[in-house]
Amino acid sequence: MGNICRSPLLEGWARHVLEQAGQGQRVRLDSAGTGGWHAGEPPDPRAIAAAARHGIDLRGQRARAVAPEDFHAFDLILAADRDNLRWLRQHAPSGARAEIHLALAWCGVAEDEDVPDPYYGNAAGFDATCHLARAAAHGLLRKLPPQA
Repeated sequence: MGNICRSPLLEGWARHVLEQAGQGQRVRLDSAGTGGWHAGEPPDPRAIAAAARHGIDLRGQRARAVAPEDFHAFDLILAADRDNLRWLRQHAPSGARAEIHLALAWCGVAEDEDVPDPYYGNAAGFDATCHLARAAAHGLLRKLPPQA
């Protein structure tokens, strides 16, 4: 929603897994929130700490809101939960090329499950979200089309 918890973890893990597999240059990754109230801020310190425990550095990320041009610049937009999925589909401009899907379902992690928002919880919630983000990143890697 605000691009400081789930989205940075999903982006960070995707970037890490794709780079480790030698696929980092094939895709353009970014994360954004459906709200802009944290624009310009770094990820939540608890997200940074959870990722760091796995060797993932989120400190360079900055929150931003989804922009209309994102729907044309990206082939795929993955939503962390059904509320954000609904928002994205409602705000997609006419003629948008991006496919919009629920992240865990599209990545083959869980059919109709949201990535839980750890914002109002504790470190354990951020760790759980971190594990889901790692699983989603591996699913994303498996679903990439073969290199031409």
